[in-house]
Amino acid sequence: MSSRQPDIAWIGVGRMGFPMVERLLDAGIKPRIWNRTRAKAEPLAARGAVIVDAPASLADAELLFVIVSTGKDLEEVSFGPRGVLGGASGKAKSPGVVIDLSSIGADESSEIRARLAAHGVQLLCSPVSGNNRCVQRGELSAVASGPAEAFERARSFLEIIAGAGVSYVGEGERARICKIAHNVLLGVIAESLAEIVLLAEKSGIPRHAFMSFINNSVLGSIFTRYKTPAIVNLDWTTTFTPVLLRKDLDLGLDLGHGLGVPMPLAATAREALQAHFGAATLKPDPAAWLAQDFMALLETAALGAGVQLKSEKQPTPGG
Repeated sequence: MSSRQPDIAWIGVGRMGFPMVERLLDAGIKPRIWNRTRAKAEPLAARGAVIVDAPASLADAELLFVIVSTGKDLEEVSFGPRGVLGGASGKAKSPGVVIDLSSIGADESSEIRARLAAHGVQLLCSPVSGNNRCVQRGELSAVASGPAEAFERARSFLEIIAGAGVSYVGEGERARICKIAHNVLLGVIAESLAEIVLLAEKSGIPRHAFMSFINNSVLGSIFTRYKTPAIVNLDWTTTFTPVLLRKDLDLGLDLGHGLGVPMPLAATAREALQAHFGAATLKPDPAAWLAQDFMALLETAALGAGVQLKSEKQPTPGG
C-alpha cells in the first residue's frame, strides 16, 4: 500500500460483511460503514469503524465496498433516494471506485456499471467464495473484473479481505460469470453429496464414518470438510440460504441457455432444490426453515429415500 491510506467506505455488514470489516479493522483500516439495520453495525463502531446514517454519506469515498443480497439492493444503495448517488446526475461528489462483492447477474451488473460510469465512477466486480467462517480464518477467495486500474487501486484491500487470494479475470462482468459458475457447481456438489450420504446411511454406514472416508479421499475438499459437522449433526446454522442458491442456479441456467451450453446436471440440481421449497410447506414455520443453511436439503432428500435422520452427536473437525 502507499504511505497514504485511501478513504475506505463500506455498505453491508451482514453475515459476510461483518467479518470482512473486522479483517480491515485488524489491519488498522477504519472504514466508514452503513448497514440497513444500524444495530448490526454498532459492534464494529466500538472497534473504530464510523457508522453513517445513509449511503449518501459515503459519496466522497475513494474506494467504496458493497456487499448486498441482490442486484436490486445494489441499485437501491447506489441510486435510490438515500443512495450513494441519489439517483441524480451531476452530483457534486461520487466515489472513485465501487467494489461490489455481491453475487448478482451479469446483465444487472452491466446496467449498473453503465449508470455508475455516467457519474465518473468505476465498478469493480469482486464476488467471493466461502462463508463467514472462511472470512474469519483467512480462507476466503475472490475473483475480480473491471478496469485494470480499479483493480490495482483496490487489490491490497481485497487481499486483506480474501486471505486465500484474489484472481483478476479481465474487463467487464467476467467475475460475475465466474461466481455464477462457481455457485452452480456448489448446487450440483451439494445435491450429489446429499444423495451419496443417504446411500451410505441406508446401507448402515454412520454419516461421520462415511464423511471421514470422503474427506480423506481424493474427492475430499474444503467444502466437504466444512459441511461435515452439519451433515453429521444436522446443524443447519446458516452460511448460505437455499433461496440464494436457487437464485444462482437460475442465473447459471439462464446463462447456459443464452450461450447454448447444455447444463443437464445443473438443471437436475435446481429441480432437486425446488423440492426443498415444497417440503418447507410441511414445516411449522416455512420461512424460518428456508432461512437455514442450504445443506438442510439433506433432510428433504432423506424424505424421498425413506430415511429418518437423527443427529449423530459426534465431534467432527471442520465447520
